Amino acid sequence: MNLADKKSIQKAVSNLEFRTKAFIDGKFVDAANGKTFMTENPAIGQALAEISACEAEDIDIAVKAARASFEKGSWSRISPDDRKKILLKFADLIEENMNELALLDCLEAGKPIKDCSTIDIPETAACIRWHAEAHDKLYDNVSKTGPENLGLILREPIGVVGAVIPWNFPALMAAWKIGPALATGNSIVLKPAELTTLSALRMAELAAEACLPNGVLNVLPGLGETAGQAIGLHKDIDMVAFTGSTEVGRLFLNYSAKSNLKRIILECGGKSPQVVMADSPDIDTVAENVLNGAFWNMGENCSCGSRLIVYESLKDVLLEKLIELCGSWPVGNPLDPETRVGSMIEKNHMEKVLGYIKAGSSEGAQLVLGGKRVFEETGGYFVEPTIFDKVNNEMTIAQEEIFGPVLSVISFTTEEEAIEIANDTNYGLAASVYTKDLNTAHRISRALKAGTVSVNCFSEGDMTTPFGGYKESGFFGRDKSIWAHEQYTQLKTIWMQID
Repeated sequence: MNLADKKSIQKAVSNLEFRTKAFIDGKFVDAANGKTFMTENPAIGQALAEISACEAEDIDIAVKAARASFEKGSWSRISPDDRKKILLKFADLIEENMNELALLDCLEAGKPIKDCSTIDIPETAACIRWHAEAHDKLYDNVSKTGPENLGLILREPIGVVGAVIPWNFPALMAAWKIGPALATGNSIVLKPAELTTLSALRMAELAAEACLPNGVLNVLPGLGETAGQAIGLHKDIDMVAFTGSTEVGRLFLNYSAKSNLKRIILECGGKSPQVVMADSPDIDTVAENVLNGAFWNMGENCSCGSRLIVYESLKDVLLEKLIELCGSWPVGNPLDPETRVGSMIEKNHMEKVLGYIKAGSSEGAQLVLGGKRVFEETGGYFVEPTIFDKVNNEMTIAQEEIFGPVLSVISFTTEEEAIEIANDTNYGLAASVYTKDLNTAHRISRALKAGTVSVNCFSEGDMTTPFGGYKESGFFGRDKSIWAHEQYTQLKTIWMQID
């Protein structure tokens, strides 16, 4: 079915079936205590589905199932080639059910259907497929020894992995965790964000259809303070991979210290700079990339390029172009294929974003575009794309992660000043540089304290490149790429005496 047509989209929505129970040991089950919570369609502010609310007892049941599957070896000890075949089938099933998964994320997260159907879900399938294909091409090592010894250096799956994922890219962030974790032979207990659970539950069902053994992938919806905390504190979970706020990331480090010193992988917040030098490329191209960095996914993106740091003499020209091009970023119903800016995830988050906009004005920044809630009559939580000029880097809107469609414009006069402003933040997830000079590009890219630096574009790279941050944006590991495989494995030395 073509999701570029409004009539087809509405028909597809009417045919959706929601999976609302936890998926444990290969089947859907109610939460042990019978509790539920309501998920919402943020574009209309109305209830969407009633979901099982898992707590510590459910996490314990799922961990036991995951541990049993791991120790049995039905997944952990089969050949990489056999794991690959099942994961490739899983990726195929994601593609075959792409429209359904796209609609689930669109409805629950308020994301534009065009983004869900052309970016998020295709990349979800591609992520599973890439990790499936990669793992059987990785080799272990043999150390240099004398003839009387043999030293083997092996990578083994770490065991039971807890994965806690965010609401801004529900299906894709699940794939970023389960792709490499499954490819390396682990069993998983995954908790989706309570605001967006539907696509993860459906993906678990598709994995089972692909013949993933029971207990290898368990999906437990629930609240962070109950289910999430239980994952962090569980003594039979070997590691936790978390994407979300820096505040909650700190909690997982604390949970590890209080329990079994489980490995913690954190991908947290960001306040990414987009640095436009005096010799930047074509101003139209720069403006399009800057807007994409700031407003894609409603700014609900940890690598959001929310700070535009622009050479002083270019600022007014670029700002004028940005305002002109904002007309190509229509706000509206996420189910409309023409929409590029959907709703905020929930009312509280919308009010938080509006509070940052108010703070920007009160601290002296000049509001030059947007700044208001729109389409209030729909009951949805929409904030129009917003641009502030005359921002200094000490202002709240320049320092704190807004997670909304708000761009702060800051000017500079020297390269050293641009680098200083760009790095003057607690975060270090991503950054962009615009320049025609190759030496300048190399010099600034190396100077920026960020895990990913894109040059003359806004980009997080592709599946072959690691993604993660410096400073308070991340801890220990990386998503995507071969480096993701490393973090889901243990390093073992086997030393043999040869007679």
